[in-house]
Formats: sequence, C-alpha cells, structure tokens
Amino acid sequence: MSAPTVEILVIGNEVLAGDVLDTNSHWLCQELAARGARVTRVTVLPDDPAAIGEALLAARSRGPALILTCGGLGPTADDLTVAAISTALNRPLHEHPKAYAMIRDFYARLFARGDVTTPEMTAARAKMAQMPPEAEPLTNAVGAAPGVLLQEEVTLIVSLPGVPAEMKDIFTNALWPRLEASLQGPAYGERTVATDCWDESLLAPAVDAVARRQPDVYVKSRAQVYGGGSADFITLAARGRDAVEVTRLLDAAEADTVAALAALGIRAGAAVCAEGEADGR
Repeated sequence: MSAPTVEILVIGNEVLAGDVLDTNSHWLCQELAARGARVTRVTVLPDDPAAIGEALLAARSRGPALILTCGGLGPTADDLTVAAISTALNRPLHEHPKAYAMIRDFYARLFARGDVTTPEMTAARAKMAQMPPEAEPLTNAVGAAPGVLLQEEVTLIVSLPGVPAEMKDIFTNALWPRLEASLQGPAYGERTVATDCWDESLLAPAVDAVARRQPDVYVKSRAQVYGGGSADFITLAARGRDAVEVTRLLDAAEADTVAALAALGIRAGAAVCAEGEADGR
C-alpha cells in the first residue's frame, strides 16, 4: 500500500522576509506522516497571485492526492490565496452563503462577548466568504476565516489560515475527519537510537551499511553541536501494512544499527519509539 502524496504551499511575505517563522508546514508534515501520508514538497511563496497560481498549477501537474495552502485567507487586501486559486483554476469567485453565515455568526458571538464593537458584516469581513460556489467552507472554531475545500480532478485542494491555532483547529476538527477514509495511508513508525558519539563522520559507515541491509527503513544520522551536551543519534522510520509489520521492520533495523555501531566501538543507547497505526494519535 503506497502512501498518498501531499504538497504544501506556505504563503506570506512575512515568512519570506523572516518576520514570521513557518511552524505550520513543520506541524503539518508531522501530522500527515503520522497518519500515513507522504509530504513530497513544501514551497514558500509571497502574497502574489501570479506566484501562487503558478505554484498551484505546478503542484497539481504532479498529481498529489492533496495540496494544502497555508495563509492568505484573511480580510485584508494582501490576503489573496483564494482569489489566486480561483483565477488559476478558472473558477470564478462568489459570496458563498454557508461561509458568509459562518463568518456572520462568529462576529455575532464576539460582539455578544464584548470583543468587537459591531457585529456588522463589513466588506472586509464579507471578503472572507468569497470562494468558488462548488467549494466547501470548513469550520474555523478559533478565528473568522473558514478553510476552503475544493476538488480538482484527482487532487483535493484545501486552503487553511496562516494563524497556527486556526490552521490546527481546521485541520484536526474539520478537515481530517473528511479525509481519513480516502487519505489514510499505511501504518507508520519512528524510532530514535541514541549514541555516545559526537562525530557524525564516525557514524556514517554504520548508517550506510544499515540502510543497504534494511531497504524498507529510512535510516538517518542526526548530528549535534560539537562539544554540546547531546551526542549524535540515529533515526529509523518505516511504513507497513499495519503496526505489527512496522514494529518488525524497526526491530530488525534497530538490532542491525546497534550491532553496526558496536563493531565501530560506538555504544548505542535506548531507543525512543513512536510507533503504531498511522491514525493512532
């Protein structure tokens, strides 16, 4: 069973300027890997409709199961993601009734709490309801802008807000329950083998040998700062039909790694496991 592929487009001038650290793609990669999907590319883009559209079409041409965009769904003029996607796919924008109701109700709740001065659906607020009519707005329980889900041939395109709390809420509570049946991939597990070595070049022969002998496991050394408090370590990752197969693959790779390190006079520490079914969170 092959893992469904995903591409992520991170959108925002503030990310490219270094003003904001992109933690969204890191979190999404972790979540998707744990659920059995495979992220093949992460692209960071400016708030430029042409750049967004070009990157979207390029990603779609590679045929991933899912394209996720992060950022550019807000009420300001430089929030251009949905409009750029609409233009690239030749799908005109309309005021989506369901999205409009979501946003209206959100501001009504804020007004009732005294968090905003008016519940009025201003032009800036209504802007967040603009999307292709065939799109499905995804509930945002944390902020105003709904997510946007759009099927384009074999690829599902989903736009998420750039605010991390909002992105995580939509992905976890509105999006993944929709995707679980179709996007669920094979079981996935990781294991970390600690060492007493601070020189990655000394680990290389063992890492390379284990990688050759264990072709179904991804074996990677992780260098730490020379003279720091932590020694280098080795990560093992595997996919399989189920948790039993993943555990078998990791057990074999761990034993091989420990033996290969011992042959070089390097002591291996205890392994840290993160295993189980892809949807076991």
